[in-house]
Amino acid sequence: MTEAAPTGRDLPGPCAGHGRRERKKRQTRMALIDAALDLFQRKGYEATTIDEIVAAVPVSQRTFFRYFATKEDLVIGLLAEHDQIMLESLAARPAGERPLTALFEALRTVLSGIAESDPADSARFRTVRKVIDANPSLVAAQMARISAAEHDLAQLVAQREGVDPADDIRPHLIVAFHSAAIRVAFEDCARHNVWEPAEIASRVENTMATARDGLPGWI
Repeated sequence: MTEAAPTGRDLPGPCAGHGRRERKKRQTRMALIDAALDLFQRKGYEATTIDEIVAAVPVSQRTFFRYFATKEDLVIGLLAEHDQIMLESLAARPAGERPLTALFEALRTVLSGIAESDPADSARFRTVRKVIDANPSLVAAQMARISAAEHDLAQLVAQREGVDPADDIRPHLIVAFHSAAIRVAFEDCARHNVWEPAEIASRVENTMATARDGLPGWI
């Protein structure tokens, strides 16, 4: 008897292959991040080389540069992912919601995601915060990332309010105020040696609530 040729249902489709490739790429990327963060904690950020990071995985330097431009990009890029979530959350807030409230609620979404993430993601977030706070060069890179994120948020606030951000300074002011409150909250966490994502989220929320509701009498 002639065996029936396999049908399209029997063969793995292009989507299945694409899914496997994407999972493999994510696994490699996370393995590089985890190896780097472990080395940064044990040896220090400046003392760790890319050769040491790729040897710990192990992959080639070429593979490293497929995912990251520099060591700095590896660290700062993790937090940049939260910037995109913040933008998407802000865009999804109800039309007509006051800008500071919309920013606050979008931030709540980001913080909830961090606090409720799996243990591996929580550990990465905790380590990244420690590594950044311990290295002035990364603090500078972090400030550049925040500045770029503020620009994008101000553009979105202006769009939501129907104003031109080139002519109306209010979107930039409200985003700057919001970012300053976040910075104060994270600096307070660092001063008190608070690194757990859930506790950081709680403290940031409390600081934001104070900024939103507790300052009118001071202004």
